[in-house]
Amino acid sequence: MIFGRVHGTAVCTIKYAGLEGIKLLIVQKLNKQLEPLGVLEVAADVVEAGIGDLVVMNRSREAALAMPEITFVPVDLAIVGIVDELNVQPHEDFNYTLKRGVTHYT
Repeated sequence: MIFGRVHGTAVCTIKYAGLEGIKLLIVQKLNKQLEPLGVLEVAADVVEAGIGDLVVMNRSREAALAMPEITFVPVDLAIVGIVDELNVQPHEDFNYTLKRGVTHYT
């Protein structure tokens, strides 16, 4: 999955048969520090994201599988989630130990 920021919309008068009703948005991929990465791209939006939203995206076949009705469409990038809240911990502060009683593995 990839983080991205929505920057605008793309309007198409003619679309592939499985893409009717799917909104196309202009997105900027982001790195781990949420800084812009690469060029602007067009993504199919299945979650009703808006301009300025921080979103989660999928690429390749997983993007095509995210389409609501027909799963074989020529989509290479799809917005599959809108980030409401993001908490990032520094790697060295993260505790990997499982607490007793929390999971069935303890």
